[in-house]
Amino acid sequence: MSQYAWQKSSFSGTNANCVEIATDGDLIYIRESDDPSTIITTTRTKLHAWIRGAKAGEFDHFTA
Repeated sequence: MSQYAWQKSSFSGTNANCVEIATDGDLIYIRESDDPSTIITTTRTKLHAWIRGAKAGEFDHFTA
């Protein structure tokens, strides 16, 4: 997976423990920068639905 251009949020600054994302066609790869060997794979459509849900507060109860 090192062949992908991993990107992290500009809000992460110089922190080493950030979520990173890479793409390959319709596939989206997500990993934690402090554990790069564990990678979640999803699609653009599924990630878009999850982000919409997160913005709508559907997952807020997990952090309360």
